[in-house]
Amino acid sequence: QVQLVESGGGLVQPGGSMRLSCVTSGFDFSMYAMKWFRQAPGKEREFVATVSLNPSSTAYSDSVKGRFTISRDNAKSTVYLQMNNLKPDDTAMYYCHAVRGVFDNFWGQGTQVTVAS
Repeated sequence: QVQLVESGGGLVQPGGSMRLSCVTSGFDFSMYAMKWFRQAPGKEREFVATVSLNPSSTAYSDSVKGRFTISRDNAKSTVYLQMNNLKPDDTAMYYCHAVRGVFDNFWGQGTQVTVAS
């Protein structure tokens, strides 16, 4: 069955770094665009970053541009999110999302990132 398993979250101080991973299985990873979303308590889920089938084609939300980097490894069916210069506003549950179409997409269960001193 399809699985997307995020890991790498935890507690980090402001200004610190963290790398999230999303290991996938059960579908052809190379045929899906991969995205990261996040959801803070009391807020709607928001887009963070995306990488297309071409690993060099990426896009970011304005709030993380220049601090976060998304990447993918098709050989490992894994997508990463490198997060640098973390801020308290980055505190949220982070989810990976695989997309090939409106009705062909999958979500992971999320990993919690908390930025606090």
